[in-house]
Amino acid sequence: MSLKIRLARGGAKKRPVYRIVVADARAPRDGRFIEKLGTYSPMLPKDSGTRVVLDIEKAKEWLAKGAQPTDRVARFLDAAGALKREARNNPNKAEPGKKAQERAEAKAKKAGEAAAE
Repeated sequence: MSLKIRLARGGAKKRPVYRIVVADARAPRDGRFIEKLGTYSPMLPKDSGTRVVLDIEKAKEWLAKGAQPTDRVARFLDAAGALKREARNNPNKAEPGKKAQERAEAKAKKAGEAAAE
């Protein structure tokens, strides 16, 4: 049985509140879970102390047992100092797509022709 430390959504429509839970990877997102480790309230300000509430000792125990955190939970654990998360890098993210590059080339060509006249 593979275990995940992940978020389970709660709260009202457009007012999410998440529980940080340990669950079987095959269980539904909001379904059965093994243990609740904390909460995450994204509607609170980023500097609020209650935005992320996490029992770090329980989280460390589950990580030692082999539970895999999702990316968002890994960020929380890294901020708390319980886990070292490697920074991700996508160097191609800032580059425009093929069509945008073609449009830019066509625009530069037109500007070059207009400047030549």
